[in-house]
Amino acid sequence: MKYLALSALLALAACAGRTAVSSGAQRTEDVEARAVRSARAAQNRAIAVLDTAAIASFWTDDVEIRRGLGALVTGRDAYKRLFDPDSGAVARGEELIYQREPVSVVMSAHWPLAYEEGTWIGHLGRADGPALIRGRYAAQWVKRGNRWLIRGEVYVALSCSGAGCASAAVP
Repeated sequence: MKYLALSALLALAACAGRTAVSSGAQRTEDVEARAVRSARAAQNRAIAVLDTAAIASFWTDDVEIRRGLGALVTGRDAYKRLFDPDSGAVARGEELIYQREPVSVVMSAHWPLAYEEGTWIGHLGRADGPALIRGRYAAQWVKRGNRWLIRGEVYVALSCSGAGCASAAVP
């Protein structure tokens, strides 16, 4: 009987230890997920003011993006040019200010990787301007040193209004 009671007590202690480790791991994952969400919010703020250096600071050098209508952009420099205030739509005053809203951030328990998914909206001229195009996105984040950086993003345009409907999707 003493052996049975001792076995039960040891089993309970082992479970309690696993719970403590699991809850500790969960807290770490929660902290890291908040860090990813915070980085996304900071990048959104940089996009709103067209701070290209700050926008690009959240990407790895080899970042790959599949834009909402299907165009592929490879590399930090190429992606940065999309936000350049001296060229293209921005210079013409027709820029879209993209804002991303994470719905979920899932952390890898084994690797320094995170998966983010959410919704995005392209607003004309400013973050609170008219919404012309919107959709869903997914992103892969990688932790380098103490920073979370975006290694890849896929955007899918799902709806539009006004001038936002004039662009064609890549076949």
